[in-house]
Amino acid sequence: MQIPVQDCHRKCYSPNPMKKIQSALLSVYYKDGLEPIVKLLHQHGVKLYSTGGTQTFIENMGIPVTAVEDLTGYPSIFGGRVKTLHPAVFGGILYRREDEGDLAQAAQFNIPAIDLVVVDLYPFEETVASGASDEDIIEKIDIGGISLIRAGAKNFQDSLIVSSRNQYADILSILTEKGCATELSDRRRYAQEAFATTSHYDTSINQWFTARAAYRPQPPMGELSYAPFGGKGATLRYGENPHQAATFYGDLEAMFDKLHGKELSYNNLVDVDACVALIDEFGTKPTFAIIKHTNACGVASATTAKEAYLTALACDPVSAFGGVVITNTTVDLETAEELNKLFMEILIAPAYEPEALTLLQSKKNRILLRRKNVQLPTKMFKTILNGVLEQDKDLVVEEGDQFKTVTTKAPTESEVKALEFALKVCKHTKSNTIVFANANQLIASGTGQTSRVDALRQAIDKAKAFGFDLQGSAMASDAFFPFADCVEIAHQAGVTAVVQPGGSIRDQDSINYCNEHGLAMVTTGVRHFKH
Repeated sequence: MQIPVQDCHRKCYSPNPMKKIQSALLSVYYKDGLEPIVKLLHQHGVKLYSTGGTQTFIENMGIPVTAVEDLTGYPSIFGGRVKTLHPAVFGGILYRREDEGDLAQAAQFNIPAIDLVVVDLYPFEETVASGASDEDIIEKIDIGGISLIRAGAKNFQDSLIVSSRNQYADILSILTEKGCATELSDRRRYAQEAFATTSHYDTSINQWFTARAAYRPQPPMGELSYAPFGGKGATLRYGENPHQAATFYGDLEAMFDKLHGKELSYNNLVDVDACVALIDEFGTKPTFAIIKHTNACGVASATTAKEAYLTALACDPVSAFGGVVITNTTVDLETAEELNKLFMEILIAPAYEPEALTLLQSKKNRILLRRKNVQLPTKMFKTILNGVLEQDKDLVVEEGDQFKTVTTKAPTESEVKALEFALKVCKHTKSNTIVFANANQLIASGTGQTSRVDALRQAIDKAKAFGFDLQGSAMASDAFFPFADCVEIAHQAGVTAVVQPGGSIRDQDSINYCNEHGLAMVTTGVRHFKH
């Protein structure tokens, strides 16, 4: 059967971020919640492709659907292990609609565009939890589905990927509101969520195989290999406390030139790491951050280094005493004169003017570091119990184009900038955390509290203590609000815009409060816990 190539095979392409869905591939394990989406797609004339049980489900609704077998020319083979793994499917998802070469090849091989991919993976974790046999568990390792998700996510410029049935309600709302079209920000957000889905799925499979791996002798704890650093480390004066021995495995000289001061301690290194991670969020605009016990007590951006430093210091000059200071810009003499008034443990900068360096070296024990341009690891490790935890570093922070406005009132341009700033700081602050900010300055934060409300009240009290008016400020939360009390307290304090991940079963309570009181709220879909 010949599948007609859609009108998207044209010589010219208009990079309109709003894209109408003309075709969709649906391949899901659980069908719950799928029916309204199928009906909506059909109402808008979307051509549907599907496989196996999903195809039968759509046909039973009385809605026309094209079998993937008719698209590929191959039946489902090897007991269903191979259905969608074919260039006609993956080509339709992956080819670039703006690339003339891709368009020509799609037309040559009669590959229709696939604008929407809906996948719900085989329930691997559920099958493991059920106590099923190894054979049954292995058959629940999804191959085609996981590949479809990765393909749809990779080509988010052109395709929308729905990677979990948990997204059905949200995607139905988006498609209903936008007439079965999507914006680039929608597609990018769902791509990000898709890779989170694949990462979790693959990790679950890896954990199952690891648990069944044959016994392999492991080095005793305390005799771990540090091969990347040549197996040698630098003995520190002590660890987190004087009674703890400590060693650093790494190459500090590759990352910093130490221009002045004593050797770095364990706690110094931990704070320096926090400083570097935070300042790297702020690009090239002159920015200063002041860290105390790994949390920011001052962050600000400005047109000059001096202004950025003084604005950062104003956030909390009390906590800044004895802190670690970092900047992404050259320290000039004018800025150094202000910095020299503060007792600080460490100052980190990419460069120093000679006169500035001479002045800053006047304090005997102050550590001055010049940062080099070194690529940092993307993994992090932590010893725990009788083993080691490994995870990817949290290397993403959401920008305004990834915000989803969930309230009637949308944030203003200045509020969006303030929300972006607050979120950058929030990501690098101990959970639970609440951060208040404007477009260029941290106002206050509540850090490391067992209750989000406690973190919020701590931030309000701190802002008041240093004379900050919260009226018109933005608030960021590292995780969702379980109740509406946080937005209520924030509103009473003067906050007008809020960013949070969303995902609470009571999100609507917070949204309703914001709508009733004129607040703007955006969600990101991304949590930034830091324990």
